[in-house]
Amino acid sequence: MIVVNAVIETTAEKIANMTDAIAEMETASRLEAGCHDYTFSVEINNPDVIRITEKWESMAVLMDHFGQPHMAAFQAAMAAHPPKSVTAAFYEAKEVAMPTR
Repeated sequence: MIVVNAVIETTAEKIANMTDAIAEMETASRLEAGCHDYTFSVEINNPDVIRITEKWESMAVLMDHFGQPHMAAFQAAMAAHPPKSVTAAFYEAKEVAMPTR
């Protein structure tokens, strides 16, 4: 499993302007083969920050995601509303059982 944690620092106004693009990106990504989760969220204590959490079956599937039309549309929306910064971390992970006391 590949887990992606991305952070977009922007403004609440730009987030509002990108709501349709964000919703389309989230919906279309979740329909991709090998996508286990794709979620945007806005931080409660900082409404100028979007967090993206993704879970992919493999790195190959993630690489295919980068070439999808909805990725290009989202990148265009980001270019129209440039963020202050974007960071992303990629992890190879294995799900484990929830610890018990």
